[in-house]
This record gives sequence, structure tokens and C-alpha cells, in this order.
Amino acid sequence: MNSSNSLETRFTERLQTRIAQTQSLLFVGLDPNPEMLPTRYQNRESSSLLDDLREWLQFVITETADLVCAYKPTLGFYIALGAPGIELLQETIAAIPAHIPIILDAKHSDLNTSTPFAQRLFQQWQVDAVTLSAYAGQDHVAPFLVHPGKAVFVLCCTSNPSAGKLQDYPQSESPFYLQLVKEAKTWGTPEQLGLEVGTTDPEILRRVRAIAPERLILARSVWQEGVNLGEILSAGLNANGEGLLIPVPQDWLSQEHPKSMIQALREEVNQARAERVQEGSNCNLWLSDVCTLNPHPHLGLILQLYDIGCILFGDFVQASGATFPYYVDLRKIISNPQIFHQILTAYAEILKGLNFDRIAGIPYGSLPTATGLALRLNYPMIFPRKEVKAHGTRRVIEGNFQPGETIVVVDDILISGNSAMEGAAKIKSVGLNVQDIVVFLDHEQGVKDRLREQGYQAHSVLTISEITETLYQAGRLNEAQYGLLVES
Repeated sequence: MNSSNSLETRFTERLQTRIAQTQSLLFVGLDPNPEMLPTRYQNRESSSLLDDLREWLQFVITETADLVCAYKPTLGFYIALGAPGIELLQETIAAIPAHIPIILDAKHSDLNTSTPFAQRLFQQWQVDAVTLSAYAGQDHVAPFLVHPGKAVFVLCCTSNPSAGKLQDYPQSESPFYLQLVKEAKTWGTPEQLGLEVGTTDPEILRRVRAIAPERLILARSVWQEGVNLGEILSAGLNANGEGLLIPVPQDWLSQEHPKSMIQALREEVNQARAERVQEGSNCNLWLSDVCTLNPHPHLGLILQLYDIGCILFGDFVQASGATFPYYVDLRKIISNPQIFHQILTAYAEILKGLNFDRIAGIPYGSLPTATGLALRLNYPMIFPRKEVKAHGTRRVIEGNFQPGETIVVVDDILISGNSAMEGAAKIKSVGLNVQDIVVFLDHEQGVKDRLREQGYQAHSVLTISEITETLYQAGRLNEAQYGLLVES
């Protein structure tokens, strides 16, 4: 296990390094499918089916290792071979050069086994990323996100024709698969969570990309007759000609010499990437339109949050039942890299002055921020479950830890302080220590004093009065709005 101040190279960094080295967005599926086994490996008296599959997979790795950015073994094919198949998977993983990322195509969907399965994949098998079927929601995905440096790809769309009845529900204008994309974006940072899209329809990729411009997309099922690869690439690549992983056609791997075909495909993809960069040679960059005397240190951040709708004013009922003249919604920030980077930096400045061994995020709103900070500061992360399961391991805390360690709690907003204290109580119940609670926004009203009485030191990036004063000075709030907020 990594120490608290060390971290394996992150999946995204390994992948980007590999893409740069090979100039390739291609990945290869390492699937021991007997139906795809080349005839030259079949019916050999001196070997078994398992031996034939092993030799074929070794050949595929050797043939493609300098042309692809990642390998993707499909777990189901190995499981279908029984216990020897799992051994074959481990042998295949070990045979992949250490510098090439591994994405295990598991489509895992069982909430009860998510924690031990994540530990098996990331700690014992040492894969870099995994595909998940996230119908069970964030509870299922979160145990995979607590492993530093690892990543998940959430399946949001498949090319299976009968799946359309579910994926396009209730109507094609607002289909379920796009709702899944919107929700999944709030579960983890772009470095941790990507999207798996199986489709031959460029419009589907285009719609996913429009909602998630910052996410890595793992494309599937693009190789069918009549599919225009250029349109697929145009729809799925981001403005930088990146963000899309393309599979090598599986039937090519059965050929005696697939290397030349893969090289040609790489060149075709790179040509499309170059055209995409030329088309989108601009970036969305927020610039302040305000100049004030003695500006707040976080002036730009406050104005950006207001401008993108994270800070709203009106009559809003809070979870506690109380009505406030404002509402702060930080779930949008991880979809805006510029703002998310600033918020992580602001949190990090506070955390650097504290003593702790691990970071704990409070479900669900602060989990992306906590995981971003874990990556930024090279500290491992844990989190208290919001609802403790009545089955399975019944774990109160997800992630690895040692009793006696000191945990810093990261939350998003202090209104009553209840969620932070409840989370801290769960953390302390397993023998861990909690001294500090760090939040982005303090509602004030004496909440920090209340936490201090309970033995916690609270820290905040901003207070609601600082936001109110800054927005008023910047002309975002009028006299009536400002007066109402000051009175409250």
C-alpha cells in the first residue's frame, strides 16, 4: 500500500504519457474468446484450448505494444473459462509491459461486492481502471474512487438495439443515457471518472460530448458495416483532438499480421485529430469584467460561481426545512475545470497547514472535491457511508486505514454542521481521530462555534457574508438583494 505522502502515477497521467509516446488513441481488447481464436492456434495435439488462447494473447501483445495507448481485457471471457481463466487473466496482465495502462472491462454492477472487488482489481491485480454499470448510482461507484491514481469508466450507452427502449426512455429528446451522464459527472473528477459509450451513431457521441466536454470517453462497438469513422471521431473528440479512446477491430487480431492495419488506422485517427484541433482552436476561458478597490482574494472565483449559476438568490428551502434567501449548488464545479482547479487550490492552501494522515469526504456532495484533493496533495482518501448496509461487509467507512490515524474531514457547506459531525462521528467510531473540518462555504450563524464545542476546529474558504459583500461591490447584487441578505 502507498504511504500517505506517496502516490502511484495516476491513470490519466500514464495514459497521456502513453498517448504522447505512441501518438495513438487506440486500445486493444485482450479477450480469450474461443470463437475468435485464429485457425493456426486450433486443434494442436500438443496444447490445450487454454494454452492456445494464452499463446494467441501473447502474440497480440507483442504485435501491438508499440501502437496502442492501453489494453482492455474483458473479465467475462476469462470467467467463462473457470478458475484457469482467472489464472490466465493474471498471466495476461503480468505480460503487458508495465508502462502501458490496463482497463479491465468488468461492467461490474453489484453494490454489495463493490468494495472487495475494487480492492482485488486495484491492489492485487494492479489494473489502472475498470468499467462499471452504474445503475445502482454513486454508492456503487464510490468504493472504486477511493483508490488513489485509479479510474472508472461508467457505462452510459450501448449499441445493443433492444437497449434503446431503456436508454432512450422517456423520449429521444431527453433520454435516460444522457441523464446518467449528467449524474455521473457529479460522482468523481475528470481524472477519476470517464464514460463508456457503445454506439455506431455519431449523434449519440456528439450529445454525450456536449454534456461532458471534459470527460474521457471509451468508445465501443464502432466497427460495423456502414459506419463512418470520420464522423465518429468528429463527434467524440474534444476541441484538443483528445478525450476519445478507439478500439482496434477485434477481428483484426485474428489476422496473421495485424500490425500494418493498426498502423494505418492510427494514421487515420491522427489525421482526424489534427483536423479537430484546427476546427476548435479556441478555449472557453472566463475573464473577470470587474475592477474594484481592495478586491477579495477570491474575487474571480466568487464571480465565476455566480455567473455559472452555482450561487442563486431567491427563496430556497434547505434540507433542514429552513428557508434561506440564497442557494449554493457546488455540483456543477467539477464540469468546469477552470473553477474546479481554483476551488481545489483554495482548499489545499488550508489543508497544507493542518496535520492529518488521510482525507475523508462527506457523501455525497463533497466526494469529488475530497478525491480531487487526495490526488492533488498525494494523500489517501476514505469516506463514511451515508447509509450503512445491512448486508455484505456492513462497512461504516470505505477505504483503507489504520486505527489511531488522524483524519481531516472535507465537506462543501456548513449550514448546521450536522452532516460534518455525523460523518466525523462515524470516522471516530472505528478508532480514527478527527480534529479539523474544512469546508468551502460557511453559512456562519455560529456554526463554527458549535463545532468547536464538540471538539472540532472548522475552517472555510469563504463565508456567506464575504460572498454577499463581494457580489454587491461587483454590481451583481442590487441594494434590495444586498439588504435582504445582510438582514438574514
